Amino acid sequence: MAEYVLTMPDVGEGVAEAELVEWNVKPGDIVHEDMVLAAVMTDKATVEIPSPVAGVVTWLAVTVGNTVPVKAPLVRIETDAAAAAVVLNGSVPEAEAPTQMPEAEAPADMTDAPPPVETQPAARPAEKAPPTPAAELHHKPLASPAVRQRADDLDIDLTKVKGTGPDGHVTHADLDGFLTVRGRPERPETIVSHDSAVEEVKVTGLRRKIAEKMVLSASRIPHITYVEEIDVTDLEDLRATMNGNRRSGQPKLTILPFLMRALVKAVADHPGMNATFDDDKGIVSHYEAVHIGIATQTPAGLTVPVVRHTETLGLWDCAEEVARVAEAARTGTAHREELMGSTITISSLGALGGVVSTPIINHPEVAIIGVNKIVTRPVWDGTRFVPRKMMNLSSSFDHRVVDGWDAAVFIQAVKALLEKPALIFIE
Repeated sequence: MAEYVLTMPDVGEGVAEAELVEWNVKPGDIVHEDMVLAAVMTDKATVEIPSPVAGVVTWLAVTVGNTVPVKAPLVRIETDAAAAAVVLNGSVPEAEAPTQMPEAEAPADMTDAPPPVETQPAARPAEKAPPTPAAELHHKPLASPAVRQRADDLDIDLTKVKGTGPDGHVTHADLDGFLTVRGRPERPETIVSHDSAVEEVKVTGLRRKIAEKMVLSASRIPHITYVEEIDVTDLEDLRATMNGNRRSGQPKLTILPFLMRALVKAVADHPGMNATFDDDKGIVSHYEAVHIGIATQTPAGLTVPVVRHTETLGLWDCAEEVARVAEAARTGTAHREELMGSTITISSLGALGGVVSTPIINHPEVAIIGVNKIVTRPVWDGTRFVPRKMMNLSSSFDHRVVDGWDAAVFIQAVKALLEKPALIFIE
């Protein structure tokens, strides 16, 4: 019996391990070459693992939610003539107990690999797996890992969603349509004991990556948060006028494009804010290019897509790029390069922005600009109180490399640009 052991591939970017977030197969399933077997998540993106061979799955080495080192075993596939006949004829013979790989047959690159995580025990010789019809593969819904993750978050059974994508793949639009028909998803079943209810949810996938990054940032970076109020009355008037005169196809301007352009001008005079700090090497890198991260809430959790080279973009260009990368992040279609490489980040909760916040820096950056909600308040103009539209900026800085004075001077520069928005357009 010929068997092939697929190991965790090198997904690049110096990644040594990844978290298994999804299995698309189980023991006894028929697989064909290039069929997606599993999905793993690195700190950058979700990566699908295809099968390099055709055959029958006999063993899975890792359970969902566990971390897999590069070169560690993932799955074993029977690839002999009998398995080939299974793929061609669409029937599965009674499964044999998977044999352990002799040491001599182990691939050379697995010699030093760590043992598989939570491996499943081999089936007893007396037990036989029930036949799995080939038609079962066609009943398994086809969907990308991002769609599967979103469906899981929304408690949607993908077998009940009609796929309209290529080859019947379920898309995000299909999920939206299903939600429209079904209404709001029901909450997962909880375990009730007397007068209390407990719902245990394992932290996996993107939620785990977010947690790890927040712990890294909060534990390694001594934060200093500086709050300043901004009079955005003139800016809001200008924004309303520009939105009223925007061309067909142009997105509606929010305050973010104005803030992005203000940051571009401000960091030109304060390059220490558009920077990253490698604390292991003790090196601060200042960047001429301004790659602004936009903290975005998605169905799977917080993601920071990046608007690259903001210094080359006009106001409307910024609005279009924010809309594009935010939508890509929400639908899980963002490319790796759109989720990495930011040099400074903006965090905004829009109308829910509150009065003050203490944003956590997007490691290894040294600054994050937090936008709070706009409220109309009476402001003393020297002779009387007048209604003005006011907004707080709550911004955090890495106090190891940014002094409080420098943080205040930088935010004052941003404030001056936002309070007199005509200055944003002056080259």
